[in-house]
Amino acid sequence: MTGNLTQGLVDTNILILRSSIDPDLLPDEFAISAVTLAELSAGVNLVFGDSPQMIMERAHRLDILQRTEREFDPLPFDASCARIFGRLSAAVAAIGRTPLRRTADLMIAATAVANRLPLYTTNPDDYEGLMGILTLVPVPRP
Repeated sequence: MTGNLTQGLVDTNILILRSSIDPDLLPDEFAISAVTLAELSAGVNLVFGDSPQMIMERAHRLDILQRTEREFDPLPFDASCARIFGRLSAAVAAIGRTPLRRTADLMIAATAVANRLPLYTTNPDDYEGLMGILTLVPVPRP
């Protein structure tokens, strides 16, 4: 894939909020990282309890996960992504932030960089310190 603003990688929050986001704010063609599927899967499994609210939340998260699995063939986190992840971790540490607290975000960003795609997110602060390495496209939260 070659990166341009008609193509992009979307992070997990974009997928969670996608039904409320204006489609004109997203690329025409978008991909996801395998890391995003991991985050969505964890999200389903981290909702505990049998209250009606928890049951509804778990069902909602499962719906997002299943829809994502049907719609996307995720880009893998491979050796190229792993090398870039190291660079991104160093860039984040250089501005005084803790890379370990941002592991999933940095892995998603590394996937975008490795595939030469801009990264679309509703949480641009999660990627602070990566300017010049990552092309970031902030999307307003609905």
